[in-house]
Amino acid sequence: MFTIKNFFALVFFFLTTTVVFANETPQISQQALLTELQNANPSIIVLDVRSKDEYAQEHIAGAINFSHDTVAQNLDLLTQYKDKTVVVYCRSGRRASIAEEILINNGFNDIRHLTGDMNGWLEANQPVVSNNL
Repeated sequence: MFTIKNFFALVFFFLTTTVVFANETPQISQQALLTELQNANPSIIVLDVRSKDEYAQEHIAGAINFSHDTVAQNLDLLTQYKDKTVVVYCRSGRRASIAEEILINNGFNDIRHLTGDMNGWLEANQPVVSNNL
């Protein structure tokens, strides 16, 4: 017999499976990224795909900003990073996943997703830069 409890269990299974498999991009931890940035590793590029306003409010030092909905239009500017490790983040992960797919489909060789995105970075009290005066 199919009960309401079974229904919710099935829905939960499909939702969690979708979330787990939706972002297959390898992740980089906050600490690993911070270490790479402190070592000024020239093979690491940090790409913030939030809006310009979000970026101006606070972002990871050295991050470049192209909103997720402009990544495809700016591939000519981003192509110079094709052979570097590109670490992508947004606020919570959804926009970063969209941008990562675009980059991967356009031949970027090493895309990483920042674990926890900006929300996680801030919760961990990691350093940020602000363009606001």
